[in-house]
Amino acid sequence: MKVLMVDVDGVLVHGRPSDGLSLFTYLERDHGLPLDTFQNEFFNPYWVGIVTGREPIEPRLSEVLKRIAPHLETETLLKYWFENDSLLDQRLLDRLGALRQDDVRLYLATNQEHRRAAYLMNEMGLGRHFDGIFYSADLGHRKPTHDFYRLATDSAGVSPSEIAFLDDMLENVEAAREFGWNAVQWMADMELETALTSLTTPHPSRQPIRL
Repeated sequence: MKVLMVDVDGVLVHGRPSDGLSLFTYLERDHGLPLDTFQNEFFNPYWVGIVTGREPIEPRLSEVLKRIAPHLETETLLKYWFENDSLLDQRLLDRLGALRQDDVRLYLATNQEHRRAAYLMNEMGLGRHFDGIFYSADLGHRKPTHDFYRLATDSAGVSPSEIAFLDDMLENVEAAREFGWNAVQWMADMELETALTSLTTPHPSRQPIRL
């Protein structure tokens, strides 16, 4: 294994720092915006284009907020969004750091738009712990499409068989395996060593790797 790719949400990051609840749990209480309205008016029609980099988040979010929550500023909501989705698994981060000291390159591999990708690397400090980030808005494709894995592999400069991958979403794991990555589904309370050891067990769609 020369490279370990790590998903963000559901693996490294787990919701609100104060209690681990989903970031929008109290959106209506805090900002007067019902979550189902936000989902229907913003995420359902526009999110795919935003998260694959076809348009920036700010103009579309501003346009939607003017219709459904004119009292709420775009930057206020983005700040609330990012800060409420920033609970880091420090134990996992520490274990990854030890792995990096053993000359394994670490990258984030995640579906993100540009603003939060920058927040993760800069404001949350993940840029100090990882060699880089491969994210959907930058690549123009999101997991689980094979183009995401192909472009990330090309940028990492290794063969697919030299990449290990942790993701909590089974469809992303299965697609990565189909592409040739050594992928494992990350589960709650899983240990990094357990996840990596499982990659030495033959799977129908992958070859065993040497840790």
